[in-house]
Amino acid sequence: MQKFNTIVSSFVPIAIEDIDTDQIIPARFLKATTREGFGNNLFRDWRYDNQNNPKPDFPLNQERYSGEILVGGKNFGCGSSREHAAWAIADYGFKVVVSSFFADIFKNNALNNGLLPVQVSDAFLQKLFAASNKDTTAKVRVDLIQQEIELVETGETETFDISAYKKECLVNGFDDIDYLLNSRAEIEAFEAMRI
Repeated sequence: MQKFNTIVSSFVPIAIEDIDTDQIIPARFLKATTREGFGNNLFRDWRYDNQNNPKPDFPLNQERYSGEILVGGKNFGCGSSREHAAWAIADYGFKVVVSSFFADIFKNNALNNGLLPVQVSDAFLQKLFAASNKDTTAKVRVDLIQQEIELVETGETETFDISAYKKECLVNGFDDIDYLLNSRAEIEAFEAMRI
C-alpha cells in the first residue's frame, strides 16, 4: 500500500444518505478475483442509464468535480459486507472518504485497503457540501498524523478518530502482513525469551 500522511485536494460531493455497498459497486460486477478494474463500475447504476450513457446530473460525470477525496452523506457504506466497495472507491482514484457516519464493516474494509475513512460531525459535513455548492474547486486538507481535517478556504477544522494500529499501518504503507513482517525482530526476541 502507499504511505499516507497529508493530502490536500478538491473533493467530489455525493450528498445522499445511506449509500450502501450495492450502490457503490453493484453485485453483478463482483466476478473478478483481483482488485483492479472495479473503479470503472463505481456507482454504476447512478452514473449510467440503461443504454450505458452517462447521467449528466451525477457528480462523478461532471467535469467541475474532481479530486482524491469523496464526501458522502451520513451512514456511508451500509448494507452488505463486500470488500469490493472499498476496492472500487480506491481503484477509481479516491484516497479518502468523508462522512458523518460509516458502517463498521465498510470502515474496516477501507482501512485494510489503504482508503482512509474520515468521520466528521453532521455540522462539518454540511459545511463541506455547502462549500462545494459555492465553489466546486473547494479544497480539503486531511492530516493523518494530526488526525485533522480542514476546509482550506475557511480554515475550519475538526479532528477525527482512528485506531493507533491502523494509523501506523497507513502512515507506513503497511497491510497486516507487512506490519507483522516489519515486527519480525521483536517477535523473534519475544519468542527467544519464552524458550
